[in-house]
Order: sequence, then C-alpha cells, then structure tokens
Amino acid sequence: MKVPALRIFPNMCCNFCILVGSMGTSMLKMKLKYLIRYTLLAFVLVAGAANEAQAQDPEFTQYYANPLFLNPAFAGSDRCPRMVMSYRNQWPAMSGNYVTQAVAYDQHVNSIQGGLGLTVMHDQAGQNTLQTTRITGMYAYQQSLTRKLSIRAALEASYFQKALDWSNLTFGDMIDPRRGFIYETQDTPRGGKVQGVDFGAGLLLFAPKLHLGLAAHHLNEPNESLVVGLSRLPMKLTVHGGGKFPIKKNIKKEVLASISPNFLFRKQAEFTQINTGLFVNKGPLFGGVWYRGKFTKQADQNIDKDALIAVVGIETDIMRFGYSFDITISDLTPATGGAHELSMTLKFDCKAKKGKFRKIPCPTF
Repeated sequence: MKVPALRIFPNMCCNFCILVGSMGTSMLKMKLKYLIRYTLLAFVLVAGAANEAQAQDPEFTQYYANPLFLNPAFAGSDRCPRMVMSYRNQWPAMSGNYVTQAVAYDQHVNSIQGGLGLTVMHDQAGQNTLQTTRITGMYAYQQSLTRKLSIRAALEASYFQKALDWSNLTFGDMIDPRRGFIYETQDTPRGGKVQGVDFGAGLLLFAPKLHLGLAAHHLNEPNESLVVGLSRLPMKLTVHGGGKFPIKKNIKKEVLASISPNFLFRKQAEFTQINTGLFVNKGPLFGGVWYRGKFTKQADQNIDKDALIAVVGIETDIMRFGYSFDITISDLTPATGGAHELSMTLKFDCKAKKGKFRKIPCPTF
C-alpha cells in the first residue's frame, strides 16, 4: 500500500488543527490557586502515563510566531488583540508532502482577569489523502507573584475531525509488471472520518528578561483510528524557555537591538525533539538561526540531526512578517526539499488600562 511519507518529527501522522476559544463563565472566574492546582495535576497525569500510540502533531518552525500552538498560557499575553496567520509546506520535493495552514486570535480581557485564545489549523498529507481539522478554545489567568516575577496558568479544550480519502491510496494488487497501476484493488475500502474532543494545559513563569514554560497537550489521548482498532494521539509534553536581552540602546534608554536565546524540549510517545538557537532584532528587522535534533528509544537515545533553520522578517507597529526555511541535514537531505514557512501577525491597538500589564520577554519570532 502506498501511503503519505512520514514526517521526521513531530508529524508521524498529519493533522489539520483549528483552535477556537471560549470557556464557561465559572471557569473564567476561577481563582488562580485552583487553576494552577488542576493544571499541575494534569502534568502529573501526563508524566506518569504509558504511551504506545503512533500519531503525532504537525509542527511549526516559527513556534514563537504561533505562541498559542506552543502553550495555551500565551493567550492574551500581548494584552492587545492580535491575529496570526501561518502557512507551512514540509518536504515539497516529495509527492507525499505536508501542508499546514493556521489562524490564531487572542487578547487580554480585564473583566475575567486573563486572556482568551482562538486558533484554527488545517493539515493535509499525501495530496489530500489524510486531512485533520482541530478547533481549540483556551483561557489563561495571569498573576503577579513578586515585584518582578509573574505566572500564567491555562486550560484548553478542542474538537477535532480527521478524514481519509481511500481513493487516493494504491495497493500491490493494482500493479501490472509492465504498465504500472492499472487494476482495481480487491482490498475492502475503509477509512472515512473520525471526530472527538481533546484537552490541554499550560504554565508560564516569567520575569522582565527571562521566561520558562511547560505545556501538556492531548491529556485524554483521543482515539484517531480511521480503521479497525485504536490509534490514540499521544500526550505531548513541551518545556520551553529563554530570554530577551538588549544589546544596544539610545540616549533615551530605548532598545534599538536585542538578542533572544531560546530552547525547546518536546516529547511525544517515543519521539523527543530538542531545538536550540537565537534571534536578533535591530530596528524593524529580525533574523535567527536554529538547530533541531531528535532522538528515539529505538536509537538508544542518541541524538540525530534533523534540520538547520534560518528565519528572517520585518516588524512594524501594526504587523510582523516572517519567512523560515528548514535545511534538512538528516539522511533524507537529497529528497525532501526542506520546509518553507510563512507567518504574518496583525497587531490591533487597544486603549491603555489602569495598572501595569506585564508582558513575557519572548522573541518577536
């Protein structure tokens, strides 16, 4: 059977996600101590669970341009409304490439003492053979712990739908030795659609120049099987952090240039990913370089090189645009064509509120 090529990580299975957000009034008014308590409980359950599933999530190289997909605790972290649109084409040189499109919206809402987020993502693989749609809503609560240290805790809920187009698959009994695929398969058609609900949680701890985050997705490991049996989407743990440091200021102490070193550690089933790199901002321009590695249990925990990543872009008061290219450095180098990704953020103005709102010192990308 001919199937779409598998992604190195974290996309063993393609996904089309849509995140849309809104939570009940009682949840939005929940006190911080209860929200953090349940969030931490979710992480404990994730860490202790066994995982044998094979499906995995799509991935964005520019994950700080798509913060809601990285960690729901980013919802409303910029205070004013913002909308992010992203497009990714992974392995364009292969017939079974992956195309992911996403839209996200979030803002801080004073009346509920936190942020609301809404994201929509569509992922397709193998020339539309496999498509997944996901809609998620999230709420994040922010609280100051000390004069400089703050915490954000978040919960999210999702609805997803996955569909398989059986007619796009090819099988061994369809092949003629001389003329190729000319016969009808005798295999019984299967597949169709599957749908379900999904849950996640996130925490963010941040100071004026540093931040550290923890996110857990797919807490309930929903079944995504399109045929007989179970195919659960594994729980995914993400640890990310870094800082943003000024390297040039003017006489008014305004930052003219900054550097942002960051890291990401992600584990989903037996796959583990490590990203390290940095971004540099100077005026309206920014750029960055990253290294992405992975290791699996089958590889005896040895880190395998995956990709080198270059990011460039421009930012103004109302928008931000970025382009990144993943240079594949694994054994698949000659065949994949890397990965192209575009992102655009629209920043909307909002009236100044009384009191200080602490922003997270993340890179602009």
